[in-house]
Amino acid sequence: CGNFCAAFINPCIFHTGLFVLQPSMAVFKDMLHELQIGRENQDGADQGFLVSYFSDLLDRPMFHPPANHTKLHGTYRLPLGYQMDASYYYLKLRWSVPCGPNSVITFPSMPWLKPWYWWSWPVLPLGLQWHEQRRTSLGYDAETPAMLIQAVMYLGIIAVTRMARPNLLKLCHNRRSEKSFIPFPFLHAMVKATAVCSIVVAHVVPFFLVPRTAHPLLGWPLYLLGAAALCSIVISVFLLPPLPVLTLLLGIVGSLFVMAFPWYSDGITRALALFGYAFCCAPFLWASLTRTVISLQSLLEREAAFLRLGESMPLSESNKLY
Repeated sequence: CGNFCAAFINPCIFHTGLFVLQPSMAVFKDMLHELQIGRENQDGADQGFLVSYFSDLLDRPMFHPPANHTKLHGTYRLPLGYQMDASYYYLKLRWSVPCGPNSVITFPSMPWLKPWYWWSWPVLPLGLQWHEQRRTSLGYDAETPAMLIQAVMYLGIIAVTRMARPNLLKLCHNRRSEKSFIPFPFLHAMVKATAVCSIVVAHVVPFFLVPRTAHPLLGWPLYLLGAAALCSIVISVFLLPPLPVLTLLLGIVGSLFVMAFPWYSDGITRALALFGYAFCCAPFLWASLTRTVISLQSLLEREAAFLRLGESMPLSESNKLY
């Protein structure tokens, strides 16, 4: 390919993820000299320095492999198919520029949306293809044990809370006393805030427990199972109706299906569909929050445990007789 070759990418001139540079001590010493005198660098990293150093790429001829396989000299511009930016795909959800089997695909996105993180799919559909390449090469042996342990733990939590909830309901009804209720507004507000925060925590904590480099088709189910398990604890502790507490989790499942729907005509239609889904889900989320608060208020008004400090429970007939 010559002394230097790279594919043009706007607006960076070329991406340092793929370029050809012939080893040269003279070029190396000149680079060190440019660093010492403070050559202009737009990003302060290798990308900005190399783009500034080889700034005349657009004035160079396009590279075409010689028919006789001779070695070229000088600087050449590689065809776009050699270095693909993933953003070319997301606009139309297909490759609209040449992309051959020897291409290098770069994912220049936010650090937390790189394809090797399980949560990046289906936000970025190409992440699944990246994981398919990893599955056929490195595999997922490092993440599998931790995921199996978490799955067993979550299933155990769900089983325990399901068995404990009927007993908690019986205990609640046995100590109910309609006449002994005395309001404590501050205490009631604290209980409601604690319940709502517990629901939020139940959806956040499993996200950080799933191994970050797990396969998305395993990472998302494990996250949903963990959120359901922790929500079951909240439901049992605060004696809440299950459906309002699980509405947010069901909304997340629905958003995954909307993003993963494979028959969108282009990326704009996909974004509009996701926006429409969020708009339709908002009233259900608000209604579930309202229903949860109402259930807590009803429970607090029935409970005999919230008595004024210093006031004793009324004695039953059997205790009076004793």
